[in-house]
Amino acid sequence: MVEKMQKSTNERVMIAGAMGVIEAVLESAQQPAFISVVCHPHPLYGGTMENKVVTTLCRAVRDGGGAALRFNFRGVGKSDGTYGEGIGEAEDLLAAMHWLQARFPELPLWLAGFSFGSYVAAYGAVSLRANEQAPSHLFLVAPPVHHFDFAAITNVGCAVTVVQGDDDEVVAAEQVHQWAQQSPLQPELIRFSECGHFFHGRLSELKQLALSRLPDTRA
Repeated sequence: MVEKMQKSTNERVMIAGAMGVIEAVLESAQQPAFISVVCHPHPLYGGTMENKVVTTLCRAVRDGGGAALRFNFRGVGKSDGTYGEGIGEAEDLLAAMHWLQARFPELPLWLAGFSFGSYVAAYGAVSLRANEQAPSHLFLVAPPVHHFDFAAITNVGCAVTVVQGDDDEVVAAEQVHQWAQQSPLQPELIRFSECGHFFHGRLSELKQLALSRLPDTRA
């Protein structure tokens, strides 16, 4: 996948969710060839849809010819509700995804998440696969395998890429490496040397990696 540099739009929207409204931003190429939802870090530790990793992934989707939706989990920003232990946030993800699919029907879905958001994305992918709506690709950045039960996620119905900084000060990199080697998901593991949790100074590289893992929509 290469950057197509289409003209793009940026739109703030409010989506109906189980707990009320979900605040979201849609960034889209004018004629998107695929759709994406990107999930943000932990809401109890300052995570929002404005996180730099999240916005970088959304720009990759937009510049690669897709429509990217980022949203605030319940209780964050203008989204209604309170923290849902990851399960409630997965409900928010599914509501956001269904809204996006109604806006752009029958397009492949690229699903991504950063830190806590990677757990939500993976958990949501399990539900999608169970309903025969598996995403085309699952892109997980710094998954917190030591805090959430990633071992229980055994089938998402698609290829998985895991991106991990070797000097991550929040997520134990070695635990991520070990999980990736043992997981039945058989994820592709991409390691960023000398890189911390928030990918400071490495966001351009992360964007290029994401671009290379977007759906190939060429005829």
